[in-house]
Amino acid sequence: MFLRDLGPTEVGGFGISRADDPLLVDDFCLVGQSCTGMSVHFDDSSVADYFDSQVDQGRTPEQFARIWIHTHPGSSPMPSSTDEATFFRCFGAADWSVMFILACGGRTYARLHLRAGPGGNLLLPIELDFTQPFPGASPAAWETEYGDNVSWGSGRIESPPPSSPCVPRNELCELTEPWFEDPHFRPLAAPLSWEVLDG
Repeated sequence: MFLRDLGPTEVGGFGISRADDPLLVDDFCLVGQSCTGMSVHFDDSSVADYFDSQVDQGRTPEQFARIWIHTHPGSSPMPSSTDEATFFRCFGAADWSVMFILACGGRTYARLHLRAGPGGNLLLPIELDFTQPFPGASPAAWETEYGDNVSWGSGRIESPPPSSPCVPRNELCELTEPWFEDPHFRPLAAPLSWEVLDG
């Protein structure tokens, strides 16, 4: 949420999960990227450096390269056609992968794509697990990571802007209902290859 609210564009990165629980994300890493209000383009060399650093730490690709997390500067968490194309192009060859979107207002979207076996897509409910150990927040380090990795178009951001389209900086974002409770969401409109899970 902090990184989402630092600027007016999308921002993305990789979720890092535990070896014994691949859908439990306990860290998030940005990579070098050029962002707009509707897209995130990762720098290939930055992604390669990120992969190398994760392997050096003893992690497997299932822990650091399967969960794509990005934000939407608007209130809708539903994936765009650009999101779908990126997910297919960058993660479609993996045996499993997740696209997670966090929009303004706290609405979320998560879809697990399975390539192994019969394949398919599962919409996942989102849960914040406050029972896990957490060493503490580090907003200054997060701002530095954002400034080092995120650029708008062709210009690198030297310092975060004073406000974002979501909420004023340093104020908590008021959470709304989960995306699956949105009256405009129509589960029956999902492709037949999806299994819609009851949240």
